[in-house]
Amino acid sequence: MSTFSLTHRTSPDFFSRAIEAVVSFFDAIGEGRRIAQRYEQLSRLSDAALAKRGLAREDIARFAVNGR
Repeated sequence: MSTFSLTHRTSPDFFSRAIEAVVSFFDAIGEGRRIAQRYEQLSRLSDAALAKRGLAREDIARFAVNGR
């Protein structure tokens, strides 16, 4: 009878990359929430209030994403 042994070694580099991926995932969620919050706040403003900020209603999405 032959024995087959499978040894799986995980490198510390693998764990570092996995942790970085999880952190990046949650960072992306946070950024998405900030974008949604900016969009919501701007969309509630009147056209006159937007104009005071140099924005038109059609600029809201771009501004929310880019911040400018």
